[in-house]
Amino acid sequence: MKRTSLLILSITLWAITGSLFGQAKKPTLMILPSDNWCEQRFFMTEFDNQGKKQKVPNYKQVFQEDTEISQVISKIGELMIERGFPLKDAEQEMKTIEIRNEETANTISKTSGVSIAESPLDKLQNRTKADILIQIWWKVSKTEQGKVVSFVLEAFDAYTSKQIAASSGNGTPNNTDIVPVLLEKAVLANIDPFASQLQLHFDDMFKNGREIMLTVKKWNSCDKNMETEINGKEITDYINNWMKDNTVNKRFTMSDATENIIRFDQVRIPLYNVYNDPIDARQFAKGLQQYLKATPFNFEVKLMTRGLGEAILVLGEK
Repeated sequence: MKRTSLLILSITLWAITGSLFGQAKKPTLMILPSDNWCEQRFFMTEFDNQGKKQKVPNYKQVFQEDTEISQVISKIGELMIERGFPLKDAEQEMKTIEIRNEETANTISKTSGVSIAESPLDKLQNRTKADILIQIWWKVSKTEQGKVVSFVLEAFDAYTSKQIAASSGNGTPNNTDIVPVLLEKAVLANIDPFASQLQLHFDDMFKNGREIMLTVKKWNSCDKNMETEINGKEITDYINNWMKDNTVNKRFTMSDATENIIRFDQVRIPLYNVYNDPIDARQFAKGLQQYLKATPFNFEVKLMTRGLGEAILVLGEK
């Protein structure tokens, strides 16, 4: 009798454990208004990207001045949370960034003064480390039957900026509901296929790795280049072999290789480290940085990033 009870208990625990581990892990999301929405409402600002003026959404101004955006994001967020997707609050993260004064932080070479700028969106993504960025656009039109809301919902991989899901549509005419409720009703009819597209993308990343870009360059002051031989092998070959050993299923493309630069595209890296923390391009590139700083190379190596999905190593100085 005891053996039977133990057997039933073991089977029950195995079933519960199997169910928990069988559940697909959900990507974390962050919802923001689209660039077009911000442009139409004059919520844009310029920032200096290495001497070039670039217009970008002013999210701080959006959250401070627009009366609908927080409600709209909340409504869309509720729909995603109901489907099991963790949500990161962009407005709260913007406040944290403002408090810590990270808006002015740029990476600068200590020797030559060369800098690489980040856009406000890059900085926001770097703090939140959301897997997927969802952008919402909407417009309200008046018809004889009532107000009609049109919407476009687009999802982008936060690391590569590639579009991975999209949905659009029109709501039912209504004069009594406020805009966030009109939008919620319109999106509700299209949300399940949209959520499925998100999950398919994340499942692929979970199986095949997250995609990033990695570039290795050299300062002009560096006395070695990528074709320099060390112990009978070029530096390019050492780096290529390191990539084979550290990418998921050796998946990457060497898109460019000269004496001064190596570019890797479609680099697939693990989603999580041994501590179950998300890995981004910077963390992955630090491994290569440490490799190149050690014997037999002994390089000084500058590590720079653009957003979550691109890392740049520069050999020769910091």
